[in-house]
Amino acid sequence: MFIASNLKLLRKRSGKSQEELAQVLSLNRSTYSGYENEVAQPSLEMLLSISQFHKVTLDDLISKDFSQYVAADWNSMENYWQTGAKGTNLRILTTVVNTENEEEVELISEKVRAGYVAGYADPEFMRELPTLKLPFLSKNRKYRAFPISGDSMPPVSHGSYVVGEFVQDWLSLASNSPCIIVTSNDGIVFKYVFNQLKDAQQLLLVSSNPSYEPYAVSVENILEIWRFVSYISKEIPDVQLDAEGMGASFRNLQKDIQQILVHLSETNSKG
Repeated sequence: MFIASNLKLLRKRSGKSQEELAQVLSLNRSTYSGYENEVAQPSLEMLLSISQFHKVTLDDLISKDFSQYVAADWNSMENYWQTGAKGTNLRILTTVVNTENEEEVELISEKVRAGYVAGYADPEFMRELPTLKLPFLSKNRKYRAFPISGDSMPPVSHGSYVVGEFVQDWLSLASNSPCIIVTSNDGIVFKYVFNQLKDAQQLLLVSSNPSYEPYAVSVENILEIWRFVSYISKEIPDVQLDAEGMGASFRNLQKDIQQILVHLSETNSKG
């Protein structure tokens, strides 16, 4: 392994001192210095944090000798995320097909929600999932239904299911698109996505409920993106009428009352 020498080389390329990098990683200087001098070994969690900071893969950090890299190697490594984000390499998508060889819409139940992050590429895991028939969906695209919990995305309520269309090229995703994002850290989340991949290698996730603060997720933590298509709910959304709507509702109520009064008056006159 080349961890110690790679850490030293990456730090120098970033232009930071040991003290500065230690602060970024929430370490004291002596602890970080021990990593570079092979006095101590960083934990797997710390290696992951370091690799994310330097935007290199964990595998490269551990197994590659960066001292042998030439300019082309550094350029390829530092832009590796673009290949993954654009989907030009093989993006694993395990799917279920029916007897007519047509792709099904798998439903990720609340029960298996937590296991989806680990099992999304496992054929056995996917084969056990229930499926939906939604005839209004295109046969030329891939869809999946995900459970929604919490109140961060009204009018989609807790307990609903959001149907998403698989996104192959993340770079093409338009900002302000409602999407299901599957992440290695937070699992399945449903948010409005603002695409900052080209500038900052991250997505900004925003809730429709203003009580929830926006937050960013780095490209390294993204496993899948599914663009919102529709949702399934047992509840009717709570609609708040504006002033014009309230006025129309009140006028209709007055009309109904007037009709009732006329009917009562005619009934009494006949009696």
